[in-house]
Amino acid sequence: MWSRTTNMFVAADFPNREAVLRAILELKAKGFTSADVAVFSDEPVPLPRGVLERPSHMSLVVVTGAITLCLLTIGFIYFTQYNYPITTGGMPIFSFWATGVIFYELTMFGAIVTTFFWFLRESGLLRRRRRHPTPAINPDTISLRVECEADRTDTARQALEAGGAANFRALGDAR
Repeated sequence: MWSRTTNMFVAADFPNREAVLRAILELKAKGFTSADVAVFSDEPVPLPRGVLERPSHMSLVVVTGAITLCLLTIGFIYFTQYNYPITTGGMPIFSFWATGVIFYELTMFGAIVTTFFWFLRESGLLRRRRRHPTPAINPDTISLRVECEADRTDTARQALEAGGAANFRALGDAR
């Protein structure tokens, strides 16, 4: 029988961006990753590059989706033009001007559809696992929430205190 560890959230409020930055750097020094940390504020909090970077593969996926739909379109047009007996009256069976618009439009459609669905995936809207709800934010504070195992909550709290946090909250099960 295997035991499953329960994850919890530790949240704290900070008065300014510099305190949040210190706390995030302290959390990273103690072994927490960017995926474990979430920042909540009523306005954007500009952090230096590399502090909470989360990798995105949006450009690769969009180009792959566009190329895939373009190749499927080329295959479909080839199939329809060469496998159906069409009387063309001496004209070529394939004309770039007639099919170029179709290639272009369906390639762009593939890029748009993959952009939309990949955005939904990366933003977390398609996740089946429910996350803890977004906390209520006071206009003059920045809230930082850390997901950690139950036995690491003290470590997370110490890292948040080192950053200058106040108003600590331990939020139950993260599942």
